[in-house]
Amino acid sequence: MKTVEQIKLPILKEMEFFETKFKASMISNVALLNRITHYIVRRKGKQMRPMFVFLVAKMVSNGQFKERTYRGASIIELIHTASLVHDDVVDDSNRRRGFFSLNALWKNKIAVLVGDFLFAKGLLLSIDNDDFDLLKHISIAVREMSEGELLQIEKARELDITEDVYFDIIRKKTAALIASCTAIGAASMDVDKAEIERMRKFGELIGIAFQIKDDLFDYSEEKIGKPTGIDIKEQKMTLPLIYSLNHCSKKERRWLINSVKNHNKNKKRVREVIQFVKENGGIEYTIEKMKEYQAKATEILDDYPDSPYKESLLSMVNYVIDREK
Repeated sequence: MKTVEQIKLPILKEMEFFETKFKASMISNVALLNRITHYIVRRKGKQMRPMFVFLVAKMVSNGQFKERTYRGASIIELIHTASLVHDDVVDDSNRRRGFFSLNALWKNKIAVLVGDFLFAKGLLLSIDNDDFDLLKHISIAVREMSEGELLQIEKARELDITEDVYFDIIRKKTAALIASCTAIGAASMDVDKAEIERMRKFGELIGIAFQIKDDLFDYSEEKIGKPTGIDIKEQKMTLPLIYSLNHCSKKERRWLINSVKNHNKNKKRVREVIQFVKENGGIEYTIEKMKEYQAKATEILDDYPDSPYKESLLSMVNYVIDREK
């Protein structure tokens, strides 16, 4: 499996230039804001979302590039960062990517205001440059992400989630943002609507595979930065658990639901649920579904001629399901 740095090689110059532009897009006249945004930039993650934007833009245009593509990547990163800041407040989380979260350092009020500032910056960056088509893609993603989170909260109360509802949740909650990255990458090069939609679908499929992989981490015994069983403790109905609930006796189903609903803080009980899921085919089924989405995403790329950008996108698809954290 290629590393993120290896995947990034065909767009290395663009990514370096993007970092400069992204920093510039967050500058404010308020010193406190500049201190906080400097902290955000220092603790950036793998930056896979701008990578999707650049690789798709290059692939659909035979290596060409436009200033609009940089703006598209910056809009995505600004609004994604804003959503993470707000998520940490909502989840009362003190850590993000191994660093203290903004709300841990500056309290909730300032964190919410910083998130609002970043959202506004993203909106204005597109409006000031008449990039209304790019703004539409990211706005749809934000709407879907909010709906997905609320749907998950609603279903967690009763644990009455079917596989169809599960896929609706992850399509909205996780896949919508990656779909907006790949759609914006194509749209920034002014290709036709059919191609933009094809790239949007490509991103959606990768996003679904990405979330399914995250579900599997909950049943991993490796140290991945996310404690094993955390989804069960938070009453999140993941695919391995849904499959097990649908393929067990009524008595076992009652025990599973009771465990997740009323004993999710009991470490021994959580371990028993994990073991039950493993023994009843939940992991094998989930891996099979993940590979189905991987294959569908790869199939979309078959229509494009070979290029370093296509090769990196294929590596990104593989990275999503082979990653260890």
